[in-house]
Amino acid sequence: MERSEEIVPALDAAKAGGAAALNVLASPLLHGNRRTIIMRTLELRLPAIYQWPDTTKEGGLLGYGPRFPEVFRLLARQLARTLRGANPADLPVEQPTKFELAVNERTAKATGIHFDATLLARADEVIE
Repeated sequence: MERSEEIVPALDAAKAGGAAALNVLASPLLHGNRRTIIMRTLELRLPAIYQWPDTTKEGGLLGYGPRFPEVFRLLARQLARTLRGANPADLPVEQPTKFELAVNERTAKATGIHFDATLLARADEVIE
């Protein structure tokens, strides 16, 4: 998928093809169109998990991954080292070490999904 216009038809085709759930990966195209994806997955009653926990605040069902501030903090640290003269090729690869699970119970109810109490207890954030 390369264009925004391809997202809704791709979601429809996935549902028609028997998809039971959706994993929305972290990409600029998908993140930039997250509201469209959230709304269409709700209409299709297609459970979706997103790579960014912050997406649940916008109506996404589940989000598992690092928070944006942590990713930007790592990026800023790498940028500061580069601006101080470090060769980018010499910098170590850094990845987030803390991943969070966020659950949106309102979206779950709208799609007819019931989360087990143990999942809700383990979530870092539950939107009710």
